[in-house]
Amino acid sequence: MKNLKEKVTGKFLGYGIGGFMILILLLVLNPFGYNDMGYREVVENPTGGKRVIFSNGVYWKVPGSKVTTYPNVITISHRGGKATGSTIDAKSILIRFNDATEANAQTVVRFRLPDLESDMLKLHSEYVNREYLAMKGLAPYTIECLKNSAQLMDSEQHYSGGRAQLSQYFQDQLEDGLFILDIQETFTRDTLTGEAKRIYANKIRVNKEGLKVRKESDLKIFGISIASATIENVDYEAQVDQKLKKKIEASTRESVSKQNLVTAQQEAMTAEAEGRRQLVEIEYKEKQVQTQQVVQAETSVKLAQKDKEKQLIALEGAKLEAQKIKALAEAEAYAKQKVMQADGALDKKLEAYKDVQAMWATAFQNYKGDLVPKFQTGGGNGKGNAGLDFMEIMGAKAAMDLNLNTKVKTKKN
Repeated sequence: MKNLKEKVTGKFLGYGIGGFMILILLLVLNPFGYNDMGYREVVENPTGGKRVIFSNGVYWKVPGSKVTTYPNVITISHRGGKATGSTIDAKSILIRFNDATEANAQTVVRFRLPDLESDMLKLHSEYVNREYLAMKGLAPYTIECLKNSAQLMDSEQHYSGGRAQLSQYFQDQLEDGLFILDIQETFTRDTLTGEAKRIYANKIRVNKEGLKVRKESDLKIFGISIASATIENVDYEAQVDQKLKKKIEASTRESVSKQNLVTAQQEAMTAEAEGRRQLVEIEYKEKQVQTQQVVQAETSVKLAQKDKEKQLIALEGAKLEAQKIKALAEAEAYAKQKVMQADGALDKKLEAYKDVQAMWATAFQNYKGDLVPKFQTGGGNGKGNAGLDFMEIMGAKAAMDLNLNTKVKTKKN
């Protein structure tokens, strides 16, 4: 019985030691691997086989396999060498614009590695690991694309609103390959000094179909795509900053001048409008006066016309009155004529006779001389009185002149 127990104990002890040895062997050889989220692993087994693990979690591998880890997205940062947690933190990129001025550009580019296993294995065969890929592949390509983009504009174009265009050139070349540039001679005028300058401008070469001619992109060869590309800052050299400062000052002066001009024009327009308003007011007042005068004149004309009408009526009345008076006078004259014809104008004759008698009677009364001569000669017969004879003669003459017939007509039976 004792021997049996010793045999069982020895057997379990052997199993324990064997299991422990196997555990030690598993820990040493490690046939399992683990892929973290956001990464991929290239597994190379001892026999030369290769495969890519894209999903995260535990996977099986042949013991002794080599595992190389790549991030799904590699970040190339050129921010002056500051640690940002990128795959590579490098210094700023020195670029040269088309006008030969320089600047330091800060960029951040994120490259997305291929999703196909064949492309990833090809990339791994070329660059071996992510550090070598970043340093020898992606970073130099980033610098080349940015420098080539800067050659398509001058610094003045860039700071005058060409930042977005530069970013567009940059990302376009990162995705599809570098532009092939042709040099063209052009003439331009400096916006600050006004001087004419000869410039050799770079133009993108195009084919017969109008498509841009490019250098083949390494990214497309390996299936790498651009997750994002940003030009964060461009720090110009001193002479560009000085030129920019002068341009800003000139622009400020021009803006102030324009504002003063606009203000002067506005004041002139206001004064003109005020002048027109005053003219309209004066014109309105003058028209009021003119209208009043016209109304007064029209009223005077109408009054004169009415007065004329009244005068015409009065004239007509006067004519009628004259005609009436004339008719009455003619009637009266006719009546008197008839009376005179009827009685021989006895009344008139008697009146005239009376006047004549009164005249010579008065003359005779006032006569101061002698009615008879004081001395008589012997030739006279001594009869009669010369004064009395004169009075009789004058009375007879008056009667004859008036054709007076003192006899009263008797009515015939």
